[in-house]
Amino acid sequence: MKEFKFFLITDPHYYSKKLGAYGEVYEKFMDFEQKCYAETPYINDAVNEYLKNSTETDTILIAGDLSFNGEKESHIEYSQELRKLQDAGKRVYVVTASHDIEQHPFCYNGGERETPECISFDKLMDYYYDFGYSTAIAFNKEHLSYVAELSEDIRLLVLCNDTIEGAKLAYDDEFLDWIKEQAQKAQQDGKMMIAMEHYPVLPGQPILTLIPDARQKDSKRLIETLADNGVHLIFTGHMHNQSINCVETEKGNKFYDVCTGSLIGCPAFMRLVTIKDDSTVEIKSIPVPEFQWDKNGKTGEKYLQDQFDRMLYTMINAMRDDPARFLGKIGAGGNTALYRPVSIIGKALSTWTVGRIAKIFFVKAHPDIKNVKFIDAAVDLVRSVFYGDQSYTEDTPFGSTFLKVLRRLKPVLNILNKKLKGSQGEEIDLYEMLKHSAGNYGISDHNATIKLK
Repeated sequence: MKEFKFFLITDPHYYSKKLGAYGEVYEKFMDFEQKCYAETPYINDAVNEYLKNSTETDTILIAGDLSFNGEKESHIEYSQELRKLQDAGKRVYVVTASHDIEQHPFCYNGGERETPECISFDKLMDYYYDFGYSTAIAFNKEHLSYVAELSEDIRLLVLCNDTIEGAKLAYDDEFLDWIKEQAQKAQQDGKMMIAMEHYPVLPGQPILTLIPDARQKDSKRLIETLADNGVHLIFTGHMHNQSINCVETEKGNKFYDVCTGSLIGCPAFMRLVTIKDDSTVEIKSIPVPEFQWDKNGKTGEKYLQDQFDRMLYTMINAMRDDPARFLGKIGAGGNTALYRPVSIIGKALSTWTVGRIAKIFFVKAHPDIKNVKFIDAAVDLVRSVFYGDQSYTEDTPFGSTFLKVLRRLKPVLNILNKKLKGSQGEEIDLYEMLKHSAGNYGISDHNATIKLK
């Protein structure tokens, strides 16, 4: 087969320049946001300009959450931007997701939150029909899913778990049968098939196994349907993180999930994917290019990272200073009995050093980090979980200290292992889960050559 390349981007969350994003209430909202808001169209402009001028490939895949929150104006503008890519000779294939339909959209025009007009699931084709759907060789209207010919050797299976009935659904038997049928047809026709869906089917990092919204519901059935019928690779988004993960089915078939960060929030990357042959795929991460915005002298990467850190620092400081607001953000705002303990914990987290925290567990912190404020280390650790290629391995000052603490906690962790399950019922090992979330001991999350077979 001939070598084939394409760009993969995800979660552009385009927000119309005609809608408001400014004012005191807006800034308060942004205290708890990972992704940017007002800057979003300008970031997308820079990305689209890069893609338009690239000579690497003429093919672009976009893995969902095309708009910020389903605003009609955002869809109008973003579809116009995609048409400009087409006019420049690019082939664009999209999948829609939950942020592309009516999801309590809002805007800020200097005052309180306002509600702009948005669109429903059945209207999405009015805007995106020409970006994959119109040239599809198979189309599932209920799920807005389709099969496209990327090259004479490669087919793309685009999967959407939204329907007119709701968003983020588990796939029913009928839809899984359709997926199996398309995968088997590709095999019969001698074609390699890859897939794209918005929602990860494997947890981006081990700790995300505990979070229901971090992956496709009932993902094991989907993985087996794909991998056991010749589809060994899927590209996803949603969690705004960089990761490359692999699992093997009970029948011994490999399956890779390549999740890519959002364009408009740290970590902000695109992927350049090169399919060398039917078993070898090269994946390269490309930082989002510089964009036009007053970034106070910062690079785009630093600007987006500072917004990510702002969210994390706000969360921890709110535990100390405003526990009601903190608890409200995690869905426990009415539990006044938690205010004082949360405040006490927040004060400790925001003022104590790593050395002091370690001492509580009768562990001696590495000299290089013992005087680091715990809040700074925690922010860096959480950011690295999303960024991928986490550096806190056992041979580093922080990683060795972290694992010493975990080993002290093993009796407690073992008790919790018996009480907790993964979000889809898996047995878990909290020690290993936390170890491999803090440090990456396997395949690179950014640049890798993977073997599908």
